[in-house]
Amino acid sequence: MRIVSLLPSATEILFALGLDAEVVGVSYDCDFPPQVSQRRVVVDSRIPPGLPSLEIDRRVREYVERGESLYIVNAEALRELAPDLVVTQDLCLVCAASPDDLAAVLANFEKRPRVLSLNPRNLGDVWDDISRVASETSREYAAEKLLAQIEQRLGALKRQVEKISSRPRVAFLEWLEPFYVGGHWVPEMVALAGGEDIFGKVGSPSFRVELKDILAAAPDIIVVAPCGYDAGQARNEYCAMTFPPEWDAIPGVHNGRVYAFEANEYASRPGPRLLTGIEALAKIFHPEIVVGDEAARAFEIANPTRKNYGVNSAEPDLSRRAHIL
Repeated sequence: MRIVSLLPSATEILFALGLDAEVVGVSYDCDFPPQVSQRRVVVDSRIPPGLPSLEIDRRVREYVERGESLYIVNAEALRELAPDLVVTQDLCLVCAASPDDLAAVLANFEKRPRVLSLNPRNLGDVWDDISRVASETSREYAAEKLLAQIEQRLGALKRQVEKISSRPRVAFLEWLEPFYVGGHWVPEMVALAGGEDIFGKVGSPSFRVELKDILAAAPDIIVVAPCGYDAGQARNEYCAMTFPPEWDAIPGVHNGRVYAFEANEYASRPGPRLLTGIEALAKIFHPEIVVGDEAARAFEIANPTRKNYGVNSAEPDLSRRAHIL
């Protein structure tokens, strides 16, 4: 079987199921596992890298309002790869190529591949998608094994969280300029990690909030997790912002509990590594909880004293901004 994946989460699922050799084409932002770099890229973004957050947000809104896709599917590359299966998504117009994008390209194909469209809205859907991909690729046993491992680790974490009575109030910021809060599976991740998401609702998309909303909510913890960023990029973005004096009165800011999170790895993509994201959030909320090394490295304190404003740093690849949550 020859498989093309048009979104990073699907690529991660395919490789987790042992389909390394079968994946022949991927999207430009598929970067895990590392060997995916050897696959041919068949989808690119129309938004150039290196733009400021506000400019990215403006361009995304313009494309969406005009009903235009943010992505370019390389029809020639897709034809040459001749896939039997293409995995895409129908959850968000701005996070990956959609079935409509693909349909326009496949219209002239003599032999059309099967198309599997994923549309997860909560963690249950994410785990179900692993089974759906496995069913399409005859990897049911591998999926059962992977899901059993996920269930085992979630159970171990749950037993630790249940021993802790306090649940900090959390603001999970999925974009900073303007502010967006995480939705879909993120509030569920926060809850499983022993926190209370004060904005997001399970199964509902991310949405914009104003500065005054965050000030009024007075979260105990702020997780800075812009979609597509790693922790260092998230920290730099946060440190470069200017806030009013009232910001320092927020309990989470005042107590040094603002954390930059590896969103690109463990929150933005609805795949197996959301499990590590849940464990990492649990470590943030309750430092006494024991987690693996990968989860413990998934975040860092984001400038608790705010002395690093204006630091010079390498610009993140802001072209990945996508409010998929």
